[in-house]
Amino acid sequence: MDIASEINRLLLENNISMDSNIDFEVNGELHSMSFNTITESYMQASDESQLVFYMALQKSLSAGEKGVENFFEGMGKLLLMAHFSDKLKI
Repeated sequence: MDIASEINRLLLENNISMDSNIDFEVNGELHSMSFNTITESYMQASDESQLVFYMALQKSLSAGEKGVENFFEGMGKLLLMAHFSDKLKI
Protein backbone atom coordinates (compact mmCIF):
# COMPACT_ATOMS: atom_id res chain seq x y z
CA MET A 1 0.00 0.00 0.00
CA ASP A 2 1.30 3.45 -0.94
CA ILE A 3 0.37 5.47 2.14
CA ALA A 4 0.76 8.88 0.47
CA SER A 5 -1.68 7.84 -2.27
CA GLU A 6 -4.10 6.47 0.31
CA ILE A 7 -3.98 9.76 2.22
CA ASN A 8 -4.71 11.70 -0.97
CA ARG A 9 -7.59 9.34 -1.76
CA LEU A 10 -9.08 9.70 1.72
CA LEU A 11 -8.95 13.47 1.60
CA LEU A 12 -10.43 13.60 -1.92
CA GLU A 13 -13.26 11.27 -0.90
CA ASN A 14 -14.03 13.64 1.97
CA ASN A 15 -13.79 16.79 -0.18
CA ILE A 16 -10.72 18.08 1.65
CA SER A 17 -8.10 19.83 -0.44
CA MET A 18 -4.41 19.05 0.03
CA ASP A 19 -3.86 22.75 -0.74
CA SER A 20 -5.71 23.77 2.45
CA ASN A 21 -3.48 25.77 4.79
CA ILE A 22 -2.96 25.94 8.52
CA ASP A 23 -1.52 29.18 9.91
CA PHE A 24 0.74 29.27 12.95
CA GLU A 25 1.98 32.30 14.84
CA VAL A 26 5.44 31.88 16.31
CA ASN A 27 7.02 34.81 18.15
CA GLY A 28 4.72 37.21 16.35
CA GLU A 29 5.61 35.78 12.93
CA LEU A 30 3.01 33.98 10.81
CA HIS A 31 3.94 30.60 9.33
CA SER A 32 1.61 28.82 6.92
CA MET A 33 1.75 25.16 5.90
CA SER A 34 -0.46 23.32 3.46
CA PHE A 35 -1.89 19.90 4.23
CA ASN A 36 0.26 18.69 1.33
CA THR A 37 3.47 20.07 2.88
CA ILE A 38 2.66 18.51 6.23
CA THR A 39 1.84 15.16 4.63
CA GLU A 40 4.99 15.16 2.46
CA SER A 41 7.12 15.87 5.54
CA TYR A 42 5.70 12.89 7.40
CA MET A 43 6.02 10.65 4.34
CA GLN A 44 9.81 11.09 4.66
CA ALA A 45 9.68 9.34 8.06
CA SER A 46 9.92 5.61 8.74
CA ASP A 47 7.29 3.20 7.43
CA GLU A 48 5.92 2.82 10.95
CA SER A 49 5.59 6.59 11.39
CA GLN A 50 3.86 6.87 8.03
CA LEU A 51 1.37 4.22 9.08
CA VAL A 52 0.70 5.99 12.39
CA PHE A 53 0.11 9.25 10.50
CA TYR A 54 -2.31 7.49 8.13
CA MET A 55 -4.22 5.77 10.94
CA ALA A 56 -4.50 9.00 12.94
CA LEU A 57 -5.80 10.78 9.85
CA GLN A 58 -8.42 8.06 9.37
CA LYS A 59 -9.54 8.53 12.96
CA SER A 60 -9.70 12.31 12.56
CA LEU A 61 -11.97 11.90 9.53
CA SER A 62 -14.60 10.35 11.79
CA ALA A 63 -14.79 13.72 13.57
CA GLY A 64 -15.47 15.53 10.30
CA GLU A 65 -13.80 18.58 8.83
CA LYS A 66 -12.94 20.06 12.22
CA GLY A 67 -11.26 16.79 13.23
CA VAL A 68 -9.11 16.85 10.10
CA GLU A 69 -8.22 20.49 10.66
CA ASN A 70 -7.20 19.74 14.26
CA PHE A 71 -5.17 16.75 13.07
CA PHE A 72 -3.18 18.80 10.53
CA GLU A 73 -2.78 21.64 13.02
CA GLY A 74 -1.26 19.23 15.55
CA MET A 75 1.01 17.60 12.96
CA GLY A 76 2.12 21.03 11.72
CA LYS A 77 2.93 22.14 15.27
CA LEU A 78 5.14 19.09 15.71
CA LEU A 79 6.98 19.93 12.48
CA LEU A 80 7.47 23.55 13.56
CA MET A 81 8.75 22.50 17.00
CA ALA A 82 11.23 20.12 15.38
CA HIS A 83 12.31 22.81 12.91
CA PHE A 84 12.87 25.45 15.58
CA SER A 85 14.53 23.05 18.02
CA ASP A 86 17.05 22.13 15.28
CA LYS A 87 17.96 25.83 15.05
CA LEU A 88 18.22 26.27 18.80
CA LYS A 89 21.79 26.59 20.00
CA ILE A 90 22.43 25.63 23.61
